[in-house]
Amino acid sequence: MSMQKLFRFAFIIFFLFAGAYHFVNPSFYLGMIPDYIPQAKLVNTLTGLTELLIGVLAIFGSTRKIAAYLAIALLTAFIPAHVYFIQIGSCIPDGLCVPEWLSYLRLLVVHPLLYTWAWFIKYEGKD
Repeated sequence: MSMQKLFRFAFIIFFLFAGAYHFVNPSFYLGMIPDYIPQAKLVNTLTGLTELLIGVLAIFGSTRKIAAYLAIALLTAFIPAHVYFIQIGSCIPDGLCVPEWLSYLRLLVVHPLLYTWAWFIKYEGKD
């Protein structure tokens, strides 16, 4: 398997898993949605569906570019949630708690890597 196919396969699995997890464990995400965003449950559902859609679209060469652009748009929409998580001390009561440096790492390093990953898959062949 070529490196490109491996990266694409991992991208597909990543987004399918992340999308499904919004339905398996919605409370994991609900606490990360900023208070000023209305209807957190609906936002969580739409986010999960969008991530599933990205994973499916990334499978096919004819829709891969759409998947990449949609992933980039969704990642951009997540930035307020990452900032909010840092603002609340990187800890959700009865939920996810991580060291603050890890939240910054996720926002400043991992997030740009995800952008790059999405950008990379859009250039792959149509196989």
